[in-house]
Amino acid sequence: MTTTNHGLGEANGKIILLGEHSVVYGKPSIAIPFPAAKIKATVLPSSDATRIDCDFYHGLLDDMPELLESLKETIRVTLNYLGKDDTFLHITIESQIPAERGMGSSAAVSVATTRALYDYFDIDLSHEQLLKIVDVSEKIAHGNPSGLDALMTSSSTPYYYIKGEPFEALNLNLNAYLIVGDTGQTGQTKDAVASIAEKLTNLQKDQTKAHISSLGTLANEGRHFLENNEPLKLGITMSKVHTILQELGVSSPELNLLVDTAMANEALGAKLTGGGRGGCMIALAGNKNDAKKIAKALEISGAKQTWLYDMRRSN
Repeated sequence: MTTTNHGLGEANGKIILLGEHSVVYGKPSIAIPFPAAKIKATVLPSSDATRIDCDFYHGLLDDMPELLESLKETIRVTLNYLGKDDTFLHITIESQIPAERGMGSSAAVSVATTRALYDYFDIDLSHEQLLKIVDVSEKIAHGNPSGLDALMTSSSTPYYYIKGEPFEALNLNLNAYLIVGDTGQTGQTKDAVASIAEKLTNLQKDQTKAHISSLGTLANEGRHFLENNEPLKLGITMSKVHTILQELGVSSPELNLLVDTAMANEALGAKLTGGGRGGCMIALAGNKNDAKKIAKALEISGAKQTWLYDMRRSN
């Protein structure tokens, strides 16, 4: 086994297009890779100890805080697979993906780091092996991950997913732009999921069940629009989904403001993405000029960051 003395690895973000929350109850969801936001990991040799440089920490691997335990485990497991447990390295992680926004940041860090370590030792890494390693770290970060984040941050293909069933690759065929706006607030996925579960046990039970069913139907309709170049209909579907998620109580004033702003600036549709109660929203635009106009309006309305993704490039 040789080393190149320089290893590089990348991963992209992920976006839940449709199916938030209803996926918990066996309804379909659609996730897409989001290459407009990436993570890059670089591996160099170190003389005396393994060191980490990233947004949240600069120091020795052994002294990393519990917050970064999943990254620490990624490095440990990968080096164990490579038979290089005692190798001293300097690992730098540069991230464009904000943490705790539903964009797959923890999985993307693991994907990029694993790829960089394999590249450093000049060893081929299969996608199956990559997902196996990332799954170990994701169990630390999320307890019982579906594997969706690992898959999306390591691939360029959208996927259709129903809990407990195999992931199904989709044929992205959409001439449109996706705009993502970050509220700057961390998402509250656990609280949001718990609140819906509570609604299913009280007087709102029937209405909540109807909402969950509708979200599943809209995800299936959205799949057709995504695969058959119908951006206007997909946008309408996205907006319908946001209205339902609002009624379920998993949006927030900040998310609603950005969604309303997008719709007032030529968006075909807009909605929250991910767990909600913070995090990010997404909007669909029919052309680049409209996408830029929407992004600028979102920033004026308080979005901390915006990203544009030309979905035509994946057709």
